[in-house]
Amino acid sequence: MTSKFLRSVPAIAVFSIISAFAQTGGAAPASAASSPASSAPTTTIATGAGSKLGTINIEQAVLGSNEGQRDFEALRKKLEPKQSELKSQNDELQGLQEQLQKQGDKLNEDARATLVKQIETKKKSFDRSVQDAQEDAQNQQKEIFQRILQKMAPVIVKHAQESGFGMIIDTSNPWPQSPILWYGEQGDITKAVVDLYNTQSGVPAPAPATGAAAKPAPPKPAAPKPAAPASNAPPK
Repeated sequence: MTSKFLRSVPAIAVFSIISAFAQTGGAAPASAASSPASSAPTTTIATGAGSKLGTINIEQAVLGSNEGQRDFEALRKKLEPKQSELKSQNDELQGLQEQLQKQGDKLNEDARATLVKQIETKKKSFDRSVQDAQEDAQNQQKEIFQRILQKMAPVIVKHAQESGFGMIIDTSNPWPQSPILWYGEQGDITKAVVDLYNTQSGVPAPAPATGAAAKPAPPKPAAPKPAAPASNAPPK
């Protein structure tokens, strides 16, 4: 369920969303918010005067909620036409590269130069389209993630305070990306928060997938990179 795109959502942003609700509830925010997120940040939320230390996987909570599954699946379907478009561009480019590989030594100089130029132009266009599609998808993914987290934050804080937790640590990043080496399931509130949020949001559970159960994950809009030009193609 952990996804690469969520790594680009700054931990400091996650912290600021949740700690704002913790402060409203009378608890002081953790001091880690005073500096920018590191390359492997850990979000720590001080929720109250409780003595217990708890954990939550923010990524799993957002993606595993009914709303998260619904909205990310809707985004995946929304991006399908772009996926198909990129695949068509990729197939066309690979076809031209194969043509150059098979016929390159049989073409006259002008025909070969025209084909090489055509490949270079289409590859630049394809690479630009892939980059634009990735940026657009990532922006939409971040918007969904932060929108759901904004509404889930008070649920996290309220549940932590009512359960006697004095601190909640985000375990979305596994060791060694974060300093958390090990934690026990007995202090993890991820499922409890998801269940509470699902009840509050009123969003029904998605219909079960046919066949193997599919884990909710953000869509991946980028088509595969085209194969490298044949060895007899001129260098770029």
